[in-house]
Amino acid sequence: MTRLIVWRHGNTDWNAGHRVQGQTDVALNDLGRQQAVDAAELLVKFKPDAIVASDLRRAADTAAALAALTGLSIGYDKRLRERYFGAWQGLTMTQVAQNLPDQHARWSAGQEVGGDVETLDELGRRVSDALLDAAALAPPGGTVVVATHGAAARQGVGHLLGWPIEQLRTLRALQNCHWVELTHDDKRGWQVAAYNVGPFSERPVPPPV
Repeated sequence: MTRLIVWRHGNTDWNAGHRVQGQTDVALNDLGRQQAVDAAELLVKFKPDAIVASDLRRAADTAAALAALTGLSIGYDKRLRERYFGAWQGLTMTQVAQNLPDQHARWSAGQEVGGDVETLDELGRRVSDALLDAAALAPPGGTVVVATHGAAARQGVGHLLGWPIEQLRTLRALQNCHWVELTHDDKRGWQVAAYNVGPFSERPVPPPV
């Protein structure tokens, strides 16, 4: 059985300020760096065989905390980047609601946003493709840890499992430095073993952008 851990990055100042990051390359803050270290101390117990990360700093630096404990090198994959949010990037969610009310209303309803925002289908396909390629790095019975982003993780996992968008909306957003544990075998395919796992369950959930 192959295990795939899909891990959201640690906290950033933009997370804390409810500002849309998208593919803007925002660094971890002090809290995020500590979250990455604390989470890595749990993830190392899975004895990962490979680590793959988005090339955006907040995910790459999160992965680096685990690499430091395992001695593994990190593979980088641009397909694991966060959803591209176009004109939303850099705005707070309050500003999005004020400046782009129609798009914000569609986003709130779980619909495609339109404009220059990447579609959920495009996001799901590119991230799930990257997840499959990452999983292929594991030896039989091995484990791969993938460091990515909130919306990317949820949509990529959902596409991998064949879930419709309506079903995905029943999942809460991943907290910073929490992860999804997936397993795969030849008879049952991909299954969710755990969701939103991590050492900071008591913390508020920043928006997954």
